[in-house]
Amino acid sequence: MIRLDGITVRLGGNTILDGVTAALPEGARVGLVGRNGAGKSTLMRVLTGGIDPDDGGLSLPAGARIGYLEQEAPAGDGTPLDAVLAADTERAALLAEVAATDDPARVAAAHDRLNAIEAHAAPARAARILAGLGFDEAMQNRPLDSFSGGWRMRVGLAGLLFSQPDLLLLDEPSNHLDLEATLWLENFLRSYRATMLVVSHERDLLNNVADHILHLERGRVTLYAGGYDAFERQRRERAAQAAAAREKQVAERQKLQAFVDRWRYKAHTARQAQSRMKALARMEPIAAAAEDPGLVFDFPSANELKPPLIVLDDASVGYEVGKPILRRLNIRLDPDDRVALLGRNGNGKTTLARLLAGQLAAMDGAMTAAGKLRVGYFTQYQVEELDRDDTPLDHMARLMPGAPPKAVRAQLGRFGFSGDMATRKVGQMSGGERARLALSLVTRDAPHLLILDEPTNHLDVDAREALVQALAAYEGAVVVVSHDRHMLALTADRLILVDNGTARTFDGTLDDYTDLVLGRGGEAPARAAPSADTKKDARRAAADLRERQRELRKAVRAAETEVARLTTDLAALDRAMLDPAASARMSDLMRDRAALAQRLEAAETHWLETAEAIEAGEVAA
Repeated sequence: MIRLDGITVRLGGNTILDGVTAALPEGARVGLVGRNGAGKSTLMRVLTGGIDPDDGGLSLPAGARIGYLEQEAPAGDGTPLDAVLAADTERAALLAEVAATDDPARVAAAHDRLNAIEAHAAPARAARILAGLGFDEAMQNRPLDSFSGGWRMRVGLAGLLFSQPDLLLLDEPSNHLDLEATLWLENFLRSYRATMLVVSHERDLLNNVADHILHLERGRVTLYAGGYDAFERQRRERAAQAAAAREKQVAERQKLQAFVDRWRYKAHTARQAQSRMKALARMEPIAAAAEDPGLVFDFPSANELKPPLIVLDDASVGYEVGKPILRRLNIRLDPDDRVALLGRNGNGKTTLARLLAGQLAAMDGAMTAAGKLRVGYFTQYQVEELDRDDTPLDHMARLMPGAPPKAVRAQLGRFGFSGDMATRKVGQMSGGERARLALSLVTRDAPHLLILDEPTNHLDVDAREALVQALAAYEGAVVVVSHDRHMLALTADRLILVDNGTARTFDGTLDDYTDLVLGRGGEAPARAAPSADTKKDARRAAADLRERQRELRKAVRAAETEVARLTTDLAALDRAMLDPAASARMSDLMRDRAALAQRLEAAETHWLETAEAIEAGEVAA
């Protein structure tokens, strides 16, 4: 069992952890959650011995091997496979001993131990872990220095998983992963038998892996049984209880204060007043739930454009002339589309996103975009390239030249940068705050199409939920690339798989795609490639269907307006009938009411029939 006993850590004069106390059962899979900046990484460093607490103590099982993913990625001219195998230090030491000694007894003892730890199977196990994290056989044997930092971090993660520590500590392990590698990691961790502590903002990963949630808030921790959804339910219940207790306490304080104010200067009641004053002084105020400006997302919606927004017709795209990354692209985006791009990193998702954003031109085929189309394109590079010495106000003012200061501040306010937050330097902001600033910058023109490439990387769980709700309220089209399944499930109603040098609609749900990635559902069913005429007919039919759906939606809105108007008129007529002065014309009023009620019934019927027609059309589509 791991015991944290009153651990306090102060950094730079600030108390990060304040008397943290918890007992983690042996073999538990614990998700460590909390807002950005709450101190999760600090607590992890305490567990690894990287930070000595100012107060309190830590108790770990004797001889426990602790595995922690360092932030420095492995490098050198060795291969990923070599790096992962070297992570098992016992195996590496035994092999070195066998190579260095001529003593038969020591060689025999080393081989006995190698057999006991199944060292002969190590290369195959290491290769399987690397493959799960996206490295094919050729990549496993390339020099480490030929990979980007994100891919080398994957090698570090593979080595940590391969070493099988007794206490596995993972701090945001999916940050450098795509959806496919995240699914594999989740599946791996679900079967991991040792104790683990995982810092993550991935709701699905925490639900499917963790059996406990350790919530860090205001320097203190609370341990909850179950996954993330169970934790949220229990936290809501506690918050409701605390709010009720606070309301009760406020009423009690007001009652005591009123007694004191009235009777403290009366001789015969002074003693009772003094008693109540002492009760007031002893009463520790129950804090109200804190409002967090980090949860503010509000995307401005543009004027509506007629469909389509973008059409790709047998288009190709790439970076070098004659060397397209993606070919035979046939994609149409309409104003109400919500699309998720699926596929492993390196398959071309970002290339397709850049083509749709207008940053790349089609090499072959055709790309047609609406004449007044405005696109907001978000990438992690924009977050990293923000000037650390400038403020949000500086950044926004540069991108909105000539705009009145009120309009500049209004756009920043949509994303929580109001008051002093607007004049705070970027270098003093958290990663989540910088991501919100980048989102506010790319949406300043009220885009018709939002393209979001991994928008959740620096956001905690609550901020991700706020982003999902903001996207639901946004009236434009959305194309999203993300490894956060919860976000994809709530945002996208259309899946496009980028694979094998092209992109095509994935006929299935996100759960179907998960099964495909994990090999639970076999290969995707083969489909005959449609002819050019068939594709054109299909696109024409789809366009006709969308146009019918659009007309039906307009009819529904008109019907809703008519029902609301008639309901108001009927209520006004009912009030008139209750007026005693109306008795002389009651028969006329009753006749008018009957006619109005009949019209209302017909309007409601038309409303329901139109809504059912929309639903039937969506099912048929």
